[in-house]
Amino acid sequence: MTGKWSLTFLPALVVVVLDQLTKAMILARMGLHQSISVVDGFFALTYVRNTGAAFGILAGRLAGFRVPVLLAVSVLALLVLLWFVRTVPAERRVVIAACGGVLGGAIGNMIDRAAYGEVIDFLDVYVGIYHWPAFNVADAAITVGVTILCLDALRGAPTPARSIT
Repeated sequence: MTGKWSLTFLPALVVVVLDQLTKAMILARMGLHQSISVVDGFFALTYVRNTGAAFGILAGRLAGFRVPVLLAVSVLALLVLLWFVRTVPAERRVVIAACGGVLGGAIGNMIDRAAYGEVIDFLDVYVGIYHWPAFNVADAAITVGVTILCLDALRGAPTPARSIT
């Protein structure tokens, strides 16, 4: 395996392992909708299940429709992501590692969908009564990876070094 693929799959593997390990800990130690305050007024561990995609998209659909559609979209996204990594020059290490994080996050949530028909979420960030939708390690990896990719795209293509003569 080349360095580029190692740099893709190592972060993906780390994300999948951390994601599934933390979800297993939540399943073993908490009841559904149980909440444990970590930082009063700001952060708690709250066990919830998301039947939809990001922010609950498709949550109201029947599982027989929702789960296959979300799994198919996830597989398509993984294939596009792997194609993209294939086209990225090996020296763009940060971009490649960011893709690995997104890949790992997508796989982590796909495992939940295949096993439970929904995704286990438990990270609950809030201020007073205003809560951000609960998320998990996979979601965080996807968000960080996509943010890095967006910032890289906004920065523009790297310019080749010019010699001064």
